Amino acid sequence: MALKARKSGSKKEPAKKPLPLVGWGIVLGVALLVAGLAWWMKTPNENKWTHIKRFGIRLPMKYPVHGIDISHHNARIDWEKLKAVKSEGVRIDFVYIKATEGASHYDRQFERNWREARRVGMKRGAYHFYNPRVYSNLQAENFIKRVKMQKGDLPPVLDLEVEAGKPADIIIKGVRNWLTLIEKHYGVRPIIYTNEHFYLKYIAGNFNDYPLWLAGYSRTHLGDLADNSQVLFWQHSEKGWVDGVKGYVDFNVYLYDAETWEKFEK
Repeated sequence: MALKARKSGSKKEPAKKPLPLVGWGIVLGVALLVAGLAWWMKTPNENKWTHIKRFGIRLPMKYPVHGIDISHHNARIDWEKLKAVKSEGVRIDFVYIKATEGASHYDRQFERNWREARRVGMKRGAYHFYNPRVYSNLQAENFIKRVKMQKGDLPPVLDLEVEAGKPADIIIKGVRNWLTLIEKHYGVRPIIYTNEHFYLKYIAGNFNDYPLWLAGYSRTHLGDLADNSQVLFWQHSEKGWVDGVKGYVDFNVYLYDAETWEKFEK
Protein backbone atom coordinates (compact mmCIF):
# COMPACT_ATOMS: atom_id res chain seq x y z
CA MET A 1 0.00 0.00 0.00
CA ALA A 2 2.87 2.37 0.90
CA LEU A 3 4.68 1.65 -2.41
CA LYS A 4 1.58 2.35 -4.41
CA ALA A 5 1.12 5.59 -2.54
CA ARG A 6 4.65 6.76 -3.40
CA LYS A 7 4.21 5.90 -7.06
CA SER A 8 0.87 7.64 -7.14
CA GLY A 9 2.39 10.73 -5.57
CA SER A 10 5.08 10.92 -8.24
CA LYS A 11 2.58 11.47 -11.10
CA LYS A 12 2.43 14.97 -12.62
CA GLU A 13 -0.86 16.88 -12.48
CA PRO A 14 -2.43 17.42 -15.93
CA ALA A 15 -1.79 20.86 -17.40
CA LYS A 16 -4.76 23.26 -17.09
CA LYS A 17 -6.38 24.15 -20.39
CA PRO A 18 -6.75 27.85 -21.17
CA LEU A 19 -10.28 29.31 -21.10
CA PRO A 20 -11.75 29.10 -24.62
CA LEU A 21 -12.77 32.26 -26.47
CA VAL A 22 -16.43 31.53 -25.80
CA GLY A 23 -15.71 31.48 -22.09
CA TRP A 24 -13.88 34.80 -22.21
CA GLY A 25 -16.82 36.24 -24.14
CA ILE A 26 -19.21 35.17 -21.39
CA VAL A 27 -16.97 36.64 -18.70
CA LEU A 28 -16.69 39.94 -20.61
CA GLY A 29 -20.44 40.04 -21.18
CA VAL A 30 -21.19 39.53 -17.49
CA ALA A 31 -18.67 42.23 -16.57
CA LEU A 32 -20.26 44.70 -18.98
CA LEU A 33 -23.72 43.84 -17.68
CA VAL A 34 -22.66 44.47 -14.10
CA ALA A 35 -20.95 47.74 -15.04
CA GLY A 36 -24.00 48.86 -17.00
CA LEU A 37 -26.30 48.04 -14.13
CA ALA A 38 -24.09 49.96 -11.73
CA TRP A 39 -24.08 52.97 -14.07
CA TRP A 40 -27.86 52.83 -14.44
CA MET A 41 -28.33 52.65 -10.67
CA LYS A 42 -26.19 55.76 -10.20
CA THR A 43 -27.85 57.75 -13.03
CA PRO A 44 -30.37 60.21 -11.56
CA ASN A 45 -33.95 59.50 -12.61
CA GLU A 46 -34.77 63.17 -13.05
CA ASN A 47 -37.97 62.58 -15.02
CA LYS A 48 -39.14 59.87 -12.61
CA TRP A 49 -39.57 57.20 -15.27
CA THR A 50 -42.05 54.63 -13.99
CA HIS A 51 -43.48 51.58 -15.73
CA ILE A 52 -47.27 51.79 -15.79
CA LYS A 53 -48.56 48.29 -16.44
CA ARG A 54 -51.93 49.38 -17.78
CA PHE A 55 -50.27 51.47 -20.52
CA GLY A 56 -47.50 48.93 -21.19
CA ILE A 57 -44.67 51.49 -21.13
CA ARG A 58 -42.60 53.72 -18.85
CA LEU A 59 -43.93 57.22 -18.31
CA PRO A 60 -41.96 60.30 -17.18
CA MET A 61 -43.96 60.92 -14.02
CA LYS A 62 -42.22 64.24 -13.41
CA TYR A 63 -44.80 65.69 -15.79
CA PRO A 64 -48.45 65.61 -14.66
CA VAL A 65 -50.15 66.09 -18.06
CA HIS A 66 -50.23 63.10 -20.43
CA GLY A 67 -51.85 62.63 -23.82
CA ILE A 68 -52.01 60.59 -27.01
CA ASP A 69 -52.33 61.21 -30.75
CA ILE A 70 -54.54 59.12 -33.01
CA SER A 71 -55.62 58.58 -36.61
CA HIS A 72 -57.68 56.12 -38.66
CA HIS A 73 -54.91 53.58 -38.03
CA ASN A 74 -56.35 53.20 -34.54
CA ALA A 75 -59.72 52.18 -36.05
CA ARG A 76 -62.98 53.03 -34.27
CA ILE A 77 -62.26 54.38 -30.81
CA ASP A 78 -64.40 53.77 -27.74
CA TRP A 79 -64.35 57.31 -26.37
CA GLU A 80 -66.20 56.47 -23.17
CA LYS A 81 -63.49 53.97 -22.20
CA LEU A 82 -60.70 56.35 -23.23
CA LYS A 83 -62.15 59.16 -21.14
CA ALA A 84 -62.57 56.91 -18.08
CA VAL A 85 -59.10 55.33 -18.07
CA LYS A 86 -56.88 56.07 -15.09
CA SER A 87 -53.96 54.12 -13.69
CA GLU A 88 -51.52 54.95 -10.89
CA GLY A 89 -52.64 58.56 -10.94
CA VAL A 90 -52.29 58.93 -14.73
CA ARG A 91 -55.19 59.73 -17.02
CA ILE A 92 -55.30 60.79 -20.67
CA ASP A 93 -55.53 64.57 -20.41
CA PHE A 94 -55.51 65.43 -24.11
CA VAL A 95 -55.71 63.87 -27.56
CA TYR A 96 -54.43 65.14 -30.89
CA ILE A 97 -56.42 63.84 -33.86
CA LYS A 98 -55.23 63.55 -37.45
CA ALA A 99 -57.43 65.67 -39.69
CA THR A 100 -55.83 66.09 -43.10
CA GLU A 101 -52.87 65.29 -45.34
CA GLY A 102 -51.71 67.04 -48.48
CA ALA A 103 -54.20 69.04 -50.57
CA SER A 104 -57.23 66.77 -50.57
CA HIS A 105 -56.85 63.81 -48.21
CA TYR A 106 -58.69 63.79 -44.92
CA ASP A 107 -58.64 61.13 -42.23
CA ARG A 108 -61.74 58.97 -42.52
CA GLN A 109 -62.16 58.80 -38.76
CA PHE A 110 -61.59 62.49 -38.12
CA GLU A 111 -65.16 63.75 -38.07
CA ARG A 112 -66.25 61.08 -35.60
CA ASN A 113 -63.13 61.42 -33.45
CA TRP A 114 -63.39 65.22 -33.38
CA ARG A 115 -67.08 65.09 -32.40
CA GLU A 116 -66.71 62.33 -29.82
CA ALA A 117 -63.69 63.85 -28.10
CA ARG A 118 -65.68 66.99 -27.35
CA ARG A 119 -68.79 65.04 -26.35
CA VAL A 120 -66.99 63.10 -23.62
CA GLY A 121 -65.13 66.20 -22.45
CA MET A 122 -61.59 65.42 -23.60
CA LYS A 123 -59.18 68.20 -24.48
CA ARG A 124 -58.69 67.89 -28.25
CA GLY A 125 -56.48 69.22 -31.02
CA ALA A 126 -56.15 68.56 -34.76
CA TYR A 127 -53.05 67.99 -36.88
CA HIS A 128 -52.16 68.11 -40.57
CA PHE A 129 -49.61 65.75 -42.15
CA TYR A 130 -47.49 67.94 -44.42
CA ASN A 131 -46.57 66.75 -47.93
CA PRO A 132 -43.69 68.82 -49.44
CA ARG A 133 -44.73 67.78 -52.97
CA VAL A 134 -48.01 69.73 -52.69
CA TYR A 135 -48.54 73.50 -52.70
CA SER A 136 -48.68 74.68 -49.10
CA ASN A 137 -51.63 77.04 -49.67
CA LEU A 138 -53.73 74.09 -50.91
CA GLN A 139 -52.75 72.10 -47.84
CA ALA A 140 -53.78 74.98 -45.57
CA GLU A 141 -57.12 75.22 -47.38
CA ASN A 142 -57.68 71.49 -46.89
CA PHE A 143 -57.12 71.78 -43.14
CA ILE A 144 -59.29 74.89 -42.77
CA LYS A 145 -62.11 73.23 -44.72
CA ARG A 146 -62.18 70.21 -42.40
CA VAL A 147 -61.32 71.59 -38.96
CA LYS A 148 -63.81 73.81 -37.17
CA MET A 149 -62.18 74.82 -33.91
CA GLN A 150 -64.10 75.85 -30.82
CA LYS A 151 -63.22 77.56 -27.57
CA GLY A 152 -60.97 75.33 -25.47
CA ASP A 153 -59.47 73.40 -28.40
CA LEU A 154 -55.68 73.01 -28.54
CA PRO A 155 -53.69 74.88 -31.24
CA PRO A 156 -53.45 73.34 -34.73
CA VAL A 157 -50.36 71.22 -35.44
CA LEU A 158 -48.27 70.81 -38.57
CA ASP A 159 -46.73 67.32 -38.73
CA LEU A 160 -43.41 67.49 -40.62
CA GLU A 161 -41.69 64.13 -41.05
CA VAL A 162 -41.22 63.51 -44.80
CA GLU A 163 -39.02 65.26 -47.36
CA ALA A 164 -40.51 63.79 -50.53
CA GLY A 165 -37.29 64.52 -52.42
CA LYS A 166 -37.65 68.29 -52.08
CA PRO A 167 -34.71 70.59 -51.22
CA ALA A 168 -34.53 72.24 -47.81
CA ASP A 169 -35.35 75.77 -49.02
CA ILE A 170 -38.59 74.61 -50.65
CA ILE A 171 -39.65 72.69 -47.54
CA ILE A 172 -38.90 75.63 -45.24
CA LYS A 173 -40.73 78.09 -47.49
CA GLY A 174 -43.80 75.85 -47.72
CA VAL A 175 -43.93 75.16 -44.01
CA ARG A 176 -43.69 78.88 -43.25
CA ASN A 177 -46.53 79.64 -45.63
CA TRP A 178 -48.80 76.95 -44.12
CA LEU A 179 -48.13 78.20 -40.60
CA THR A 180 -48.84 81.81 -41.60
CA LEU A 181 -52.14 80.96 -43.31
CA ILE A 182 -53.34 78.81 -40.43
CA GLU A 183 -52.46 81.42 -37.80
CA LYS A 184 -54.25 84.10 -39.80
CA HIS A 185 -57.40 81.98 -40.08
CA TYR A 186 -57.68 80.64 -36.51
CA GLY A 187 -56.02 83.50 -34.65
CA VAL A 188 -53.65 81.21 -32.78
CA ARG A 189 -50.03 80.27 -33.48
CA PRO A 190 -49.74 76.65 -34.71
CA ILE A 191 -47.42 74.05 -33.20
CA ILE A 192 -44.77 72.24 -35.26
CA TYR A 193 -44.46 68.48 -34.70
CA THR A 194 -41.28 66.82 -35.94
CA ASN A 195 -38.53 64.35 -35.06
CA GLU A 196 -34.97 65.05 -33.96
CA HIS A 197 -33.46 64.83 -37.44
CA PHE A 198 -35.99 67.17 -39.04
CA TYR A 199 -35.79 69.57 -36.11
CA LEU A 200 -32.05 70.01 -36.59
CA LYS A 201 -32.29 70.15 -40.39
CA TYR A 202 -35.34 72.34 -40.98
CA ILE A 203 -36.73 73.88 -37.79
CA ALA A 204 -33.79 75.02 -35.64
CA GLY A 205 -32.80 78.53 -36.65
CA ASN A 206 -35.78 78.93 -38.99
CA PHE A 207 -38.83 78.65 -36.74
CA ASN A 208 -37.53 79.54 -33.29
CA ASP A 209 -40.61 81.65 -32.58
CA TYR A 210 -42.99 78.70 -32.99
CA PRO A 211 -43.97 76.25 -30.25
CA LEU A 212 -42.72 72.71 -30.82
CA TRP A 213 -43.79 69.13 -30.29
CA LEU A 214 -40.77 66.83 -30.58
CA ALA A 215 -40.61 63.05 -30.99
CA GLY A 216 -37.76 61.23 -29.26
CA TYR A 217 -38.29 57.59 -28.31
CA SER A 218 -34.79 56.64 -27.19
CA ARG A 219 -34.26 59.74 -25.06
CA THR A 220 -34.66 60.22 -21.33
CA HIS A 221 -34.90 64.01 -21.74
CA LEU A 222 -34.84 66.72 -24.43
CA GLY A 223 -32.63 69.26 -22.66
CA ASP A 224 -29.63 68.90 -24.94
CA LEU A 225 -31.73 68.98 -28.11
CA ALA A 226 -33.89 72.06 -27.79
CA ASP A 227 -33.12 73.74 -24.50
CA ASN A 228 -33.66 77.22 -25.94
CA SER A 229 -36.79 76.46 -27.94
CA GLN A 230 -40.46 76.59 -27.06
CA VAL A 231 -40.93 72.85 -26.68
CA LEU A 232 -44.44 72.20 -25.36
CA PHE A 233 -44.90 68.48 -25.99
CA TRP A 234 -42.64 65.44 -26.06
CA GLN A 235 -43.71 62.26 -27.85
CA HIS A 236 -41.68 59.77 -25.85
CA SER A 237 -43.17 56.44 -26.98
CA GLU A 238 -44.97 54.89 -29.94
CA LYS A 239 -45.59 51.55 -28.23
CA GLY A 240 -48.16 52.33 -25.56
CA TRP A 241 -51.69 51.05 -25.29
CA VAL A 242 -54.78 52.41 -23.65
CA ASP A 243 -58.36 51.30 -23.04
CA GLY A 244 -60.68 52.16 -25.91
CA VAL A 245 -57.97 52.33 -28.59
CA LYS A 246 -56.91 49.41 -30.78
CA GLY A 247 -53.24 48.70 -31.36
CA TYR A 248 -50.23 50.71 -30.30
CA VAL A 249 -50.67 54.40 -29.61
CA ASP A 250 -48.23 57.31 -29.32
CA PHE A 251 -47.79 58.72 -25.82
CA ASN A 252 -46.92 62.35 -25.15
CA VAL A 253 -46.35 64.66 -22.20
CA TYR A 254 -46.80 68.38 -21.74
CA LEU A 255 -43.44 69.65 -20.49
CA TYR A 256 -44.72 72.02 -17.86
CA ASP A 257 -46.76 71.82 -14.68
CA ALA A 258 -50.52 71.51 -14.25
CA GLU A 259 -50.97 75.20 -13.48
CA THR A 260 -49.23 76.20 -16.71
CA TRP A 261 -51.38 73.67 -18.58
CA GLU A 262 -54.54 75.37 -17.35
CA LYS A 263 -53.28 78.70 -18.64
CA PHE A 264 -52.20 77.10 -21.93
CA GLU A 265 -55.70 75.67 -22.41
CA LYS A 266 -57.13 79.18 -22.31
